[in-house]
Amino acid sequence: MTSTFERLGAILAKDYRIESETLQLDARLESLGIDSLGAVELLWSVEEAFGIQLPHEPVPLATVGDVVDYIDAQVAAQAIAGSGQVLA
Repeated sequence: MTSTFERLGAILAKDYRIESETLQLDARLESLGIDSLGAVELLWSVEEAFGIQLPHEPVPLATVGDVVDYIDAQVAAQAIAGSGQVLA
């Protein structure tokens, strides 16, 4: 099974020409050349790749690890919502 980090690395490699094997969780998006507009475009790619719908509210995502955590949280929330479970 491919991890969220690996899948995100593939997106970054394809869309931003960032070598996925050199990518670190603590890498700042800004240092990778991804500005606020680039982050929005990245999230569009994430929606498509992960088959999820992200909220339209802005989210502070400073590092690659922040993006991974955000994706994982959204995938989990949508899985729970799709199953009809109610969180206490």
